[in-house]
Amino acid sequence: MNALLSVSDKTGLIDFARELNGLGVTMYATGGTEGALREAGIPVHALQELTGFPEMLDGRVKTLHPNVHAGILALRDEPRHLQELAERELKLIDLVVVNLYPFVETVLTGAGHAQAIESIDIGGVTLLRAAAKNHDHVLPVVRPSDYPAVLQALKDPGGIPASLRRHLAAVAFAHTAAYDAAIGEHLRGPQAQTTLPEEFTLGGRKLRDLRYGENPHQSAALYRSAAGGGIAGARQWQGLELSYNNLLDAQAAWSLVADFPSIAVAIIKHANPCGVAIGTDAADAFERALDCDRRSAFGGIVAFNRPADAAAAQALVGSFFEVVVAPSFDEPALEAMKSRPKLRVLQPGPGAAHLALDARPITGGFLVQTGDQSGGTLGEARVATAKVPDDATWKDLQFAWTVVKHVRSNAIVLAHQGAAIGIGAGQMSRVEAVELAVHRGGSRAAGSVLASDGFFPYPDGVEVAAHAGVRAIVQPGGSVKDSEAIAAADAAGVAMVFTGERHFKH
Repeated sequence: MNALLSVSDKTGLIDFARELNGLGVTMYATGGTEGALREAGIPVHALQELTGFPEMLDGRVKTLHPNVHAGILALRDEPRHLQELAERELKLIDLVVVNLYPFVETVLTGAGHAQAIESIDIGGVTLLRAAAKNHDHVLPVVRPSDYPAVLQALKDPGGIPASLRRHLAAVAFAHTAAYDAAIGEHLRGPQAQTTLPEEFTLGGRKLRDLRYGENPHQSAALYRSAAGGGIAGARQWQGLELSYNNLLDAQAAWSLVADFPSIAVAIIKHANPCGVAIGTDAADAFERALDCDRRSAFGGIVAFNRPADAAAAQALVGSFFEVVVAPSFDEPALEAMKSRPKLRVLQPGPGAAHLALDARPITGGFLVQTGDQSGGTLGEARVATAKVPDDATWKDLQFAWTVVKHVRSNAIVLAHQGAAIGIGAGQMSRVEAVELAVHRGGSRAAGSVLASDGFFPYPDGVEVAAHAGVRAIVQPGGSVKDSEAIAAADAAGVAMVFTGERHFKH
């Protein structure tokens, strides 16, 4: 048996190669891999012995040679193939052990364009694809974690099972697909935020398995894309292992606070905010966010858009939360949070807090959309009523409109003086979402403003809000009954602003 080895990740390489040598496998290797094996005293041949041709173009061309690929792609049960190899005195290659240049790792270091391009593997991808195509006869091995299973199969007198061959081929193709997806993502760059490509690929590398998914009977894992950073690349300072739901809620909280230029805090529960506020400092913003719905906030996820200091941490540890997210934590803050040892403390990696492209699976395919990046403005901001908002009301409308973008539809947010005071989320009826937000706001609803993620199909939602004392409403407009909603607002002396855009979040 002949093997070709060319690995960037040399984890377990020496032990694996030593076992192969003990099994009588003849090994050929490229530069760095050959050197590592020779240094370990393991017999190895230079790849040039197969090709009869030196490496070219600073190593850009070394394995791209018919003597290599003929030996990989030849069908062992096709006599004509074997005869062609024999006529040219070419060797069969039965085992291809390859992992690729670390393109993603190079990009994550902040490398420039030229260095990133040089980290794109060409020969390795071709070797893997060739071996995976011919997996009935050749073993493609990508992951060091598969070395033990390969060795066990090689030692088995019954031969290598077809299931292992298919598994290794699937791993190889998945590896090269994710690799190409990472390169495409990097090369698209900022354009990826506004352009939907003709062929969309989603690739990532598993960082770790999670305990379970949304429910204990579901499996889950965390993957990192080429861009990295963000919640997937967060540093965890302390606390229990992060769950699937923790990570989703942390993303929701981090995206929400990132929409505010001023100091802001959000508290998320089951993917919806149950408290959001701006404040004079992080601790003040937290207390104001908590006041929105202290009961629902229990066991929630807290996000700061400013560094968390000791005062913020002291305020936070007075209640039970699952996760806290902030761009950074000072030493006194980290020390204070040790009093809650189970609290997961996350510092997101560099990069955007919002999704550039949002992909969701459906049976038989998936949907892709650009991220909703327009929550920071009031759109056309057209006053539709006789009453015009004053400056303070405009500020509250802007705040409420920013928050409602992050609430599941149908969504209603009541706000006052830069803090949410009542949120109605995920209702099938818009008027019921208003009723829920008013109920949660209680007496505080009087004098508040209301944001609706979609238009009012009937005037009833406006009437419920007006009866509760809401002073102004911001909504997209566009209903065939807009005139009735406007009339209801005018009758109650409520200002209403149309944005001309909606913020559904399904």
